[in-house]
Amino acid sequence: MTRRPNIVLINCDDLGYGDLGCYGSDVHDTPRIDQLAAEGTRLLSFYMGSPVCTPSRGALLTGSYPARIGFDDFDGLHVLFPGSACGLSPSEHTIASVLQDAGYATEIIGKWHCGDQPEFLPTNHGFDRWFGLPYSNDMGIQHGSSLVEEHGAQLIAAGYTLPPVIPYPPLPLMHDSEVVETQPDQTMLTRRYVERSVEFIRENADRPFFLYFAHMHVHLPLYVEDTFHEGSRNGPYGAAVHAIDWATGVVMDELEAQGLADDTIVVFTSDNGALCRPGEGSNGPLRGKKGRTSDGGIRVPAIVRWPGIVPAGVECDELLTAMDLLPTLAGWAGTAVPDDTIIDGRDIAPVLTGGAASPHETFAYYSGTMLEAVRNDRYKLRLVHRSGRERTVIAELFDLRADIGETTDIAKEHPEVVEQLQAAAERFRAELGDGVVGVTGSGCRPSGRVEVARPLARLGDDHPMMVAEYDLSDRG
Repeated sequence: MTRRPNIVLINCDDLGYGDLGCYGSDVHDTPRIDQLAAEGTRLLSFYMGSPVCTPSRGALLTGSYPARIGFDDFDGLHVLFPGSACGLSPSEHTIASVLQDAGYATEIIGKWHCGDQPEFLPTNHGFDRWFGLPYSNDMGIQHGSSLVEEHGAQLIAAGYTLPPVIPYPPLPLMHDSEVVETQPDQTMLTRRYVERSVEFIRENADRPFFLYFAHMHVHLPLYVEDTFHEGSRNGPYGAAVHAIDWATGVVMDELEAQGLADDTIVVFTSDNGALCRPGEGSNGPLRGKKGRTSDGGIRVPAIVRWPGIVPAGVECDELLTAMDLLPTLAGWAGTAVPDDTIIDGRDIAPVLTGGAASPHETFAYYSGTMLEAVRNDRYKLRLVHRSGRERTVIAELFDLRADIGETTDIAKEHPEVVEQLQAAAERFRAELGDGVVGVTGSGCRPSGRVEVARPLARLGDDHPMMVAEYDLSDRG
């Protein structure tokens, strides 16, 4: 019997389209990721389900647009925060649960951010084990800010009665469902994640496994081990990119050492575009940044390597999404997504292995509940202009093949394309809703919710690993 492939999914945090050497960066040296691209296929039009992390990660794991799984709004906030009552519904199928049911060993190492209540943790979503953070690394006790200062207006709009200050709780480091440290030394987390990844590969070398390595980097604040600062031409941000490249190399070397490199599918990507603070992250030729539905916020680097199956040294510019990973990886593992749930992802194995056309006629750009744009294989129709929290209905058309930076509106020259994409937008609204025009979608499922929620760690908890606040004030 032919061994089923192992699967390693590496998901970075806020890494931009232009942050890797193989995507054109001239300030970051990424030799191991570039090697991964040379040995596999580099995707040029690969989209996340959202330009921010919680909905993006939920979409990747479930193969569904965030709105379909109730991940488009979190009591008025754009992502989940410590102690939220919301989370990924236990009834959803994930990449991990589908592979676990097929006999795979499954582990997540790193960031989860799909709910921090016990019902929503990774071990209730198909992962045998977990070592990492429940949400972003800026959601701990940190110099200079609090929940009220950061998100008071949204919390009040959602109906919360706020005291003058709500401090963030201590940042918890998790092992399965237990808090094992609070306020961990972030400079060493990537190394600890790599060590645990190597252990997992060794422990499961004789059976098929799924490793989801969800990096902390390059999300703010940038705490990076000293060794990675050496040679950085882009400050702490470049050091964080170096750490990601090193981590990729160690994982690949361990697969090789175990004789598993040719039997392992490796997918490398990012949860959304770069934040693009001055002189740091880059989305290359793309317009916009994290949090925006310009392509810079939602189109991300992506590499797929599987020797002998996925061709090496190839570029693919077909319209593909992170939601496609669930059905594609399930198919390659010899199983399938249960047919009791509608998903939006498609099996893209024919695209990756045989050069077939994308199975997607269109893609919807959602920001929260708002449908802001739609694209087909070539054209993108921007439906709204955003100014703060206000949206103004527009109709701007861009040719992404000729104008990847979305600089020139050609709506007047192509009214027939505008009409076609407007019709596609109406179909998305009917199915998934649109807060801009007040439409509720008919195909949406609720997120998970608990009646009483509390953070995993709290101020005043008598824990031996409780330490002082992080000294950087940057938040992402």
